[in-house]
Amino acid sequence: MEYYDCFAASYAAARAKFLAASAGCGGDVRSFVHPDKTTPDGAPLAIDVARFGDRRAARQALIISGTHGQEGFSGSAVQVGWVSAGGPARLPANVGVVLVHGLNPYGFAHFTRTTENNVDLNRNFVDRSAGPMPANPHYETLHEALLMNEWTAAENARVDAALAAFTEQHGRDALFDTLARGQYVHPNGLMYGGQQREWSSRTLETIVQETLGDAEKVAFIDWHTGIGDYGKPFFLCFNDADSALFARACDWWGKDNVVGVRPHGMERPSYTGLVFHGVQRFLGNREMCGAVIEFGTRGVNMRRVLRLDQWLRRQDGLEPDVRAALQADMMDAFCPFDGQWRADTLASGLELTDRAIAGLASW
Repeated sequence: MEYYDCFAASYAAARAKFLAASAGCGGDVRSFVHPDKTTPDGAPLAIDVARFGDRRAARQALIISGTHGQEGFSGSAVQVGWVSAGGPARLPANVGVVLVHGLNPYGFAHFTRTTENNVDLNRNFVDRSAGPMPANPHYETLHEALLMNEWTAAENARVDAALAAFTEQHGRDALFDTLARGQYVHPNGLMYGGQQREWSSRTLETIVQETLGDAEKVAFIDWHTGIGDYGKPFFLCFNDADSALFARACDWWGKDNVVGVRPHGMERPSYTGLVFHGVQRFLGNREMCGAVIEFGTRGVNMRRVLRLDQWLRRQDGLEPDVRAALQADMMDAFCPFDGQWRADTLASGLELTDRAIAGLASW
């Protein structure tokens, strides 16, 4: 199996590969079709779910791709690769696996990180019964400066100068936290978590209810790209650091990979509204161990790409050739075209999936 057998160049192709591989290995496949939105050429958008192994087992793995649109190309490749390489046939008798393909199908199909409502889906899973939406006061001071009027070197230099001034006053860690934790005020801003639950959020809750109803122990992986060394996995475990579940994640993937990791060399932000925490709530008091697993691309320079994504969302009259060139830059940032990057991340993803499943089986 070569990496190009698993990676796709479009959402439609990625979806077709996933559905074909899952059906070919006897998976139970169900598609949740978006009620309002379509692909750019009018085809359906859907979150596709494939189940393998013992559907009633007390131990289940939940593995998600495409929470952030363009990042779905990498996560999809790992899911397709695991199925195509015989992963379902190797499952222990006491384990089931649930693959959720394209959790944010709009972003996946339209080459944007966010949803149809410009919501960062991985900031949308806040507990709305717990009180007001999380605040991000520092972001309020930066929002206007972050809005790009044009996509030019001069405009990027202006924004970089504003970020440098903030860093000079508050420090690198505070800037990272401000830009990454999530904000719930500005729909046209970075990391907007939304005022309402997105269709993808509500659908994932339904998926958890329908596929993990008998689960007592859940292994969780949410595939992402961006943070970490180029082509290497980077782990963000959101189990409590002093808990037995966190220790279990260390056993699965290595203590050095999980404990005290610093994204881009900085303190981890106080992320809000994560899919991880949403699934924990959906499961109630049942145990879940796992992580967001990133594959490194451009490191801290992804900030520029996130600004580009938001700028493109606001451009209706952009020349098609210019849009295509800028979207290619974004695509390469979220899922590099470099064949070695793709081969390396696919191999790592398959190994990390198998390690999580083996750990789940012995839990």
